[in-house]
Amino acid sequence: MAAEGRIREKMLKNIKAVIFDLDGTLVDSMWMWHSIDVEFLQTYGHTCPDDLHRMIEGMSFTQTAVYFQERFQLPLSIEEIKQIWTRMCIDKYRYEVPLKPGAREFLEYLKNRGICCGIATSNGQEIVSAVLDSLDIRSYFQVVATSCEVKVGKPEPDIYLHVAKKLGVEPEHCLVFEDIPAGITAGKRAKMTVCGVEDEFSIPWKEEKMELADYYVDNYFEVLNGVRE
Repeated sequence: MAAEGRIREKMLKNIKAVIFDLDGTLVDSMWMWHSIDVEFLQTYGHTCPDDLHRMIEGMSFTQTAVYFQERFQLPLSIEEIKQIWTRMCIDKYRYEVPLKPGAREFLEYLKNRGICCGIATSNGQEIVSAVLDSLDIRSYFQVVATSCEVKVGKPEPDIYLHVAKKLGVEPEHCLVFEDIPAGITAGKRAKMTVCGVEDEFSIPWKEEKMELADYYVDNYFEVLNGVRE
């Protein structure tokens, strides 16, 4: 069912767990990855191709490193690439990446309602830990998992099924928040309800996101307003 611009009243009906993607969904961090990719590739004599971010959409941190190594013939191991990226972005995640508007209030609402929460991200664990600790939100989540823990990344459903299993909740009782088409598709393939989240980085794909998702919101205040009606 195509998502509507306005939130529906009973978004959390029969929902026992809410699972969030991280970058572009829970935190406003996509802005920095393009600059990191440009800088990283320039170091090795490459320009950043226009199709790069769509090609790596949904890949795990490790899969993305493999893609870069193979596409750009980099003289680095997979682990070296990941270590360089982590060094380049870790301080930004610690000091410059904010939560999306209304995210903290929504997390507090879920906590007060006894609805468990998880994170299913394609990012690396060290980076995830940095942002969760710097924003002081780790306590809201019972499970934090990365796509490196499963066989394949998004758009396959593995990461969402993995998190749901660890939370002890059946997929049909899970609500997913995602900002990119591959992530929305992963949630739907996992047989979960999915809400698309507005993000400046993915504006070119907005119509596609709205078609794929069950709901679509600009921010988490819209979610709160909807569930409180």
